[in-house]
Amino acid sequence: MPDKRTVSRRGALGLLGATAAAPLLGSATAEAATPAFVPSVGNGATPVQGLHLTFGRDPSRQMVVSWITEGSVRKPRVVYGTLEGGFGGCVDADTKTYVDGTSGRTVHIHHAELNRLRPNTQYMYAAQHDGATPDAGAFRTAPSGRMPFTFTSFGDQSAPQVTWAANGSVGLDANSTPATKDIVTGIETVAPLFHLLNGDLCYANLDVDRVRTWNNFFTNNTRSARFRPWMPAAGNHEIEKQNGPIGLGAYQAYFQLPSTETDPELAGLWYSFTAGSVRVIVLQNDDNCLQDGGDVYISGYSGGRQLAWLERELAAARRSRDIDWLVVAMHQVMISTSDANGADLGLRQKYGPLFDKYGVDLVLCGHEHDYERSLAVRGVVSGSETLTPNPVSSATDNIDATHGTVHMILGGGGVSGTTNGSFFKDGTGKVVTAVSATPGSNGKRTSTYVREEAVWSAVRDLDHPYGFAAFTVDPGRRPGDTTTMHVTYYNVNKPHGDLSVFEKFSLHRRRSDG
Repeated sequence: MPDKRTVSRRGALGLLGATAAAPLLGSATAEAATPAFVPSVGNGATPVQGLHLTFGRDPSRQMVVSWITEGSVRKPRVVYGTLEGGFGGCVDADTKTYVDGTSGRTVHIHHAELNRLRPNTQYMYAAQHDGATPDAGAFRTAPSGRMPFTFTSFGDQSAPQVTWAANGSVGLDANSTPATKDIVTGIETVAPLFHLLNGDLCYANLDVDRVRTWNNFFTNNTRSARFRPWMPAAGNHEIEKQNGPIGLGAYQAYFQLPSTETDPELAGLWYSFTAGSVRVIVLQNDDNCLQDGGDVYISGYSGGRQLAWLERELAAARRSRDIDWLVVAMHQVMISTSDANGADLGLRQKYGPLFDKYGVDLVLCGHEHDYERSLAVRGVVSGSETLTPNPVSSATDNIDATHGTVHMILGGGGVSGTTNGSFFKDGTGKVVTAVSATPGSNGKRTSTYVREEAVWSAVRDLDHPYGFAAFTVDPGRRPGDTTTMHVTYYNVNKPHGDLSVFEKFSLHRRRSDG
């Protein structure tokens, strides 16, 4: 049961206000030795840093509050409540640690799961530990059942901060640009219920000081991630040498995700959740793609476990009369007309038949640092060596999602190495069809590429490198009604980060309760 350490409504308002607000008010109902709030007394306690949210297994009733500290702390905890009722609950946090394999530094991440929340309700919370000033945020739980809401998505962000280079001079985090910061402001402008971050979060694996880069990433994103869950998919640049059995130990420590995986080595790498009538399935594609893109090559690491889980998830979602939309978030891509990474035959072979069989509506990716989307596709072009996705409709503005799956590449999250200038101009794309058995001189297995006619391609943004997509769900009004997902792709523009609309389109389907 929650510990009833309370704070008044006035105290709650002060907590979320300016730093010069009146001191936090405690309640005499709690144990005198462990009050809900401990005032800062300048005793050198490491502060709360990188506050961020993720959904629990039931997003309408569970939220995880996470933060980072430089060292171990006493009694990490979160107090929470509503504006009307004040902070009526307190939950102790669990602490995870990992030792960075290149620096030997130990990182402490604290996760507090708030349970028994009310659906579609605004909450306030504060994270703290003994001797440290609390840091605070607010969030809204997901609706239970069919209600309208908006979510957003992009991939390939990096971190907009400086670091120390190997020679002691000042340098930038790998792939950093001002857009990495501007896009967070853009997400907050839209203010979605949640955000999907489709891999290659901060490129820490490329930096001398990986721990600093992760800290810079959370320092930047907490401007949004303390107010709404940022739900990540691990990409190839989350694979860090000497960090865990398959290189994903840092990622797994920083995020507590609604995974059902019982093997600690695989926990949090794939997971799913439901918000309203939308089922979101998040995958870790280095298990199933061919391309070698991380610090170590880990293709096939789950031994088919992720793929079996994916089919169970898709089948259950399509059987449910409560779920209308199936959205898959992942990093590497099944479509691309950019002369960059290319589409991946491994994903087409393994995911394609499942996406077709269970009628996945949307696949959201990153990896290619540009914006591109497909027509609705189902099956493959007959006789295609590359398993070219088969377009089933030429519609680009109003798409019947029951006909096929729309793939979206949203790789303009802020990374410097943009590829919108590398689109093929002859109507073709390239596909990774194999990799060498051993690494080449660059330490990576060499990809074999085959060109294909990109008959599936619908829209590309050749002029703007940065942007994100917003998805607004209209659930319809009655059983069996039409439900619509309205999609807007925003450019995040140079030099000031202002937003403009690049395109809008919609998908529709019949509700599953008809």
